[in-house]
Amino acid sequence: MDCKEEKVNGKRGVREVFLNFLVWRERHIKEKNFVLVLAFFVGIFSGLAAIVLKFLIHSISSGLTSHINLESGNYLYILLPAAGVVLTALYVRYVVRDNISHGVTRVLYAISQKKSRLKRHNMYSSVLASSVTIGFGGSVGAEGPIVFTGAAIGSNLGRVFRMSPRILMILVGCGAAAGIAGIFKAPIAGMLFTLEVLMLDLTTVSVMPLLIASITSTTLAYVYTGYEFEFFFAQTEDFYTSRIPFVIMLGLVCGFASLYFTRVMNMMENFFGRFKAPWLKTLIGCTILAGLVFVFPPLYGEGYGSIVGLLGGDTSSIVNGSIFYGDRNEVWFLAIFIGLVIATKAFATSATNGAGGVGGTFAPSLYVGCLTGFLFAFLVNHFGLGVELSTKNFALIGMAGVMSGVMHAPLMAIFLTAELTGGYELFLPLLIVSTISYGTIKVFEPYSIYTMRLAKQGQLLTHHKDKAVLTLLKVNNVIETDFLPVYPEMTLKEMVDVIAKSNRNLFPVINERRELMGVVLLDDIRNIMFRPELYRRMRVSTFMAAPAARIEVGESMDNVMKTFDDTGAWNLPVVENGKYVGFVSKSKIFNSYRRVLRHYCED
Repeated sequence: MDCKEEKVNGKRGVREVFLNFLVWRERHIKEKNFVLVLAFFVGIFSGLAAIVLKFLIHSISSGLTSHINLESGNYLYILLPAAGVVLTALYVRYVVRDNISHGVTRVLYAISQKKSRLKRHNMYSSVLASSVTIGFGGSVGAEGPIVFTGAAIGSNLGRVFRMSPRILMILVGCGAAAGIAGIFKAPIAGMLFTLEVLMLDLTTVSVMPLLIASITSTTLAYVYTGYEFEFFFAQTEDFYTSRIPFVIMLGLVCGFASLYFTRVMNMMENFFGRFKAPWLKTLIGCTILAGLVFVFPPLYGEGYGSIVGLLGGDTSSIVNGSIFYGDRNEVWFLAIFIGLVIATKAFATSATNGAGGVGGTFAPSLYVGCLTGFLFAFLVNHFGLGVELSTKNFALIGMAGVMSGVMHAPLMAIFLTAELTGGYELFLPLLIVSTISYGTIKVFEPYSIYTMRLAKQGQLLTHHKDKAVLTLLKVNNVIETDFLPVYPEMTLKEMVDVIAKSNRNLFPVINERRELMGVVLLDDIRNIMFRPELYRRMRVSTFMAAPAARIEVGESMDNVMKTFDDTGAWNLPVVENGKYVGFVSKSKIFNSYRRVLRHYCED
């Protein structure tokens, strides 16, 4: 036996052992118990992915920018972000050969339409692509890609162990939660992200796996990167209840800032969607990104350096590396400069993704929130309204406000901000500003920046529980084909003979090409079917009726149910290119609906 045969036999042996283990597990360990073990491993792998991603971004970024002069403008800010986006676009186009942008939206789509199945390459491709994009200065965050990566790890691990679709959905949520928990060291925020953004139900089956995955990932992050908070924040200025009116005002400001950010992102996404040529998108996006980063260096990369500076009370560092460096102490210049950075961040983020870069909107929303809160307090203090606000306190509060509005996730925003900074002393203002910001944007935008794309297409499973089940039903699976067909030229006698053989009260009328011509209802001909004198005189074409509506093969079940509601019918014919296929009945759909509902919603 040669080496090749030994390897083949070895692989067969391993496969047989694994299959035997799966059989043993199915017999001895319940699925709802085994998911806890899988959640632990999902937490480990997702946590390691988060650590690797942060390491790659930091290594690339520090290696490229360590020699940049911070006291004047630098033309590397034009070259580096564009180079990173081009490299990422080439990698995605010629190596990955799949669309890996909008990670969180793709996770939602996988839950809605693909039974929580994500491709294997998603376990690493987003990590590599986003590390290059962000490391070179792309104005996006690493959180969307790590959510995509963690969800893919959960999905593929669950499929290896043959988990049911319901458990697979939980494992996808575990991976997403672990990704957030690992990259931010925020286990509570990770779990709340899954509940508020992915909208997985908080049940006795799901809560423990989510906690295990989040805690495991966070523990790994602490072990490898230390116990320091992501953004150092020292509470040196007390918060007084007399400041609450200003917190309420900041909540409104953050709500409209979130609305502006969301609308600009959508506008730019539609703008780039009009260009079919990938190289043209890359050229336009890189031009926009490079120009904005050169004029406003704080837009470079994730922007965490600016957040750390503002939370530490360093108001002048915001213009480091800018062509306006010498004017950094001018009050009005600083206010205008920060206002322009807030206004252009959404353009820089959408240009990065539109050009072919890979990144998320977590970091940009935190960044815009921090600058918004700082600018609000800065202007209140400058105008002398009889109160002195802490700019760094309001910068921290603003982070929660804008994130709450953009993500439509107030609880996650509150705990993420507190866990990122250790600013638990500001819990009350965090609650107030997040709630008001979320309530403000909900008036104008019913969906978050992640869900609105799917909601417009009717593909948002997790946020509409009724539609959720309907999306899992397919017309092809509920078609009934035991209806006996009749033909237009058949006599009433021949029709009666067909009725005698049938156990249905509905008959499709078709021609020789099987095209649907009409239908015959038994109740419609009951008054003539027992009159022999009409058997030879009347034909099917004289008493057939047009169907109330026709269902096309492949039509969404949501549209099918709307058709049933509009027509009031209980049975509707299904056609494919005009040719008769069968009937769908409302009762068959209801039975299938109840079966799927029990399968996905049971504890």
